[in-house]
Amino acid sequence: MASPAGKEYSVYRPKDGKVVADTVTIPEPGPHDVIVRITHSGVCYTDFEFFRFGAPLALGHEGVGIVEAVGSAVTSVKLGDRVGGGFHNDSCGQCHYCTTGQDIYCPERTIYGFGGYNNGTFGAYFVGKEGYVHKIPDALSSAEAAPLQCAGATVYTALVDTVKPRHRVGIIGIGGLGHLAIQYAAKMGAEVVVFSTSKDKEQEALGFGASEFVLLSEPESVKAPVDVLVLTGSKYPDWAKFLNTKVLARLGVIVPLAAPTQGPLSLPADSLFWNGYQVQSSLVASKAQHNDMLEFSARHGIKPTIQVTKLAGPETIDSVFKKLQAGKVRYRAVLEY
Repeated sequence: MASPAGKEYSVYRPKDGKVVADTVTIPEPGPHDVIVRITHSGVCYTDFEFFRFGAPLALGHEGVGIVEAVGSAVTSVKLGDRVGGGFHNDSCGQCHYCTTGQDIYCPERTIYGFGGYNNGTFGAYFVGKEGYVHKIPDALSSAEAAPLQCAGATVYTALVDTVKPRHRVGIIGIGGLGHLAIQYAAKMGAEVVVFSTSKDKEQEALGFGASEFVLLSEPESVKAPVDVLVLTGSKYPDWAKFLNTKVLARLGVIVPLAAPTQGPLSLPADSLFWNGYQVQSSLVASKAQHNDMLEFSARHGIKPTIQVTKLAGPETIDSVFKKLQAGKVRYRAVLEY
């Protein structure tokens, strides 16, 4: 297979409130570089946020594709492998965080939106670093695997670090993150309680693995308090209703996965102090946990619910962003080359 280095291709950037195509050139791979021809990319709300603020970057960070070239020192992947990645793209490998399996928090990390501005997975190619492109298990299709590169990694990491078997885990929201959180928590051995604004989603929540469904406006009707409360929606709940021992058990953990733009996360201090509540934030997976997440997903049949759209140009991305903003995507949008 001839190296694609020197080939021109399009990436997609925000400009004046629209998505525009921009031509870039595939570089010669460095010793640890992996050049991936993208076949599918998830569309995440983070992409829309960067678009909305007009950030001058190549959009996309949930990519899956085929390895077409590797650097001279690359040994973990080979030409023709199917791989994914796009959010966390590099770390120093030497600091305390890197050497203790927390490379996602490396001070010298390269993550989506902070470096690599010509490198986005909506484009036809992506240049990754060895260790930060991840082999896709055969049990996952490329379209299904794409949203797992960010949404799956985010949810899995937060839960695997917090949830224990037989925990009761409350999940607020059944959207792009929530429907994955239900599946992961259930397969980790937890009893899953879903809190949602819509009774119409009850059967769907149960189908994803929930054992109990509670309306968001009536959290006190839960059969027993939850040990972990995971926030996946676009709005914060009424904390006065949730931060009491009828809903969240003492020493319970609050895990905010989404970052609503409505304002700061403000919690009642007295409830935190008297009940020993903890707040556990999470970004995405370290490179080791990312691989674990993909293997866990394949082993347990965890797959996102997706809507696939053929990528025909910037207007396709504009259209998907409008659907995402309007809440009309169930539950993850995927672009296909």
